[in-house]
Amino acid sequence: MIATLRYGRNGLRVELPDECVSHVLRQRPLPTLDDPAAATRAALAGPIGAAPLAEVARGRGDACIVVSDLTRPVPNAVILPPVLETLEDAGLPPERVTILVATGLHRPNTEAELREILGDEVMPGGCAIVNHDARDESEQVDLGRTARGTPALVDRRYVEADLKILTGLVEPHLMAGYSGGRKAICPGIAGCDTIMVFHGPALLEPPAARTGNLVANPVHEEALAVADLAGGADLIVNVTIDEHRAITGVFAGEMRAAHVAAMERCEAQTKVVLDEPADIVVTSGGGYPLDLTLYQSTKGIVAAGPICRDGGTIVIAQQNAEGLGSDDFAALITCGDVHDCIREALAGAPICIDTWQLHVVEKVLRRCRVISISDLPERDARRVPFARADTVEEAVAQALEDHGPQARIAVMPEGPYVLACLASDSVGQMTVAEMLQAS
Repeated sequence: MIATLRYGRNGLRVELPDECVSHVLRQRPLPTLDDPAAATRAALAGPIGAAPLAEVARGRGDACIVVSDLTRPVPNAVILPPVLETLEDAGLPPERVTILVATGLHRPNTEAELREILGDEVMPGGCAIVNHDARDESEQVDLGRTARGTPALVDRRYVEADLKILTGLVEPHLMAGYSGGRKAICPGIAGCDTIMVFHGPALLEPPAARTGNLVANPVHEEALAVADLAGGADLIVNVTIDEHRAITGVFAGEMRAAHVAAMERCEAQTKVVLDEPADIVVTSGGGYPLDLTLYQSTKGIVAAGPICRDGGTIVIAQQNAEGLGSDDFAALITCGDVHDCIREALAGAPICIDTWQLHVVEKVLRRCRVISISDLPERDARRVPFARADTVEEAVAQALEDHGPQARIAVMPEGPYVLACLASDSVGQMTVAEMLQAS
């Protein structure tokens, strides 16, 4: 069979043995919005669990709108203009609005990247546009500690804003269950000390810290706790998109209520169930912009983990045009023995800012072999803890030699944008509503 995996901007066409492919896991084709801008205006006028934005904004002195950085394909050029128009009509012109880019601990976005993130209409529109800097302590407000003891340091420009708005994309998330909602605050605009705990071994090691799960998930719970200490949001605007990145829903409203509605749409769109695990899973790093670096594209490995049998093989195509990622992550992923590294972290050894990303990958490597196809330079490709192949076809042939010609292959062309689970996974089979009720 022929499949096209998300790979860079253009995709990667691969040929797989028909007799072995048991499943091709894709998002369900839900209806897309004919007029997303009109749908956004309607959502702002009739938000979930909140008053209309025009009413909420009236009389406010200034506003802060949080947007995702370049690593998330949020259609800001569609959703931001209606938000800004509504604010201006309510008495908040662009010069009193700050657009805060939620970088977490990622690098700041360049001017060209900001234009790509925001669009040609918003970029020159008069708003102050700033990158969050988690490492600048002067830019954070200390809001105390959560019940677990996590320090809640959040960007001052958001905390002190008279009107607070969060935007984002809701998709399966490798450790928080689903992205969006509260994650725009933590880790999006949180301080370094907060993110280090939030991404620390104690929260990541429990099995509940996984894709699609909200039941007793410490990562989800801690993100909410920090967001609450920051005052939550006056309004969130979250979207869901399909595999072609067309908008399937716009959800505006109170931080929890609107996020639940968006998660339910995401669940209906992305959750797929296998009766039994596959011997080989062929997946992707999600394509551009997610697979710009190995740091981000490893999410495709984590997404494939739940449906790969113990001792099975994950084949991942991840372009990685910008290399491994940060210097810290590059040092971690090439450390030699990733299992020792995480064992030491769990035992209390000092960690760096990107240990979390190694941790979630290492959890999969405890059970599965990974073969990577990428554009990484040879020097980097041979130092990461994955086997290598020049093509997906070559990698699959290697895996079939290990598992035999009758091996079952599951294909995930979209990688981390699909929520794959097994029928035997009782928690994975719960709906968002059931999970929240059980939490």
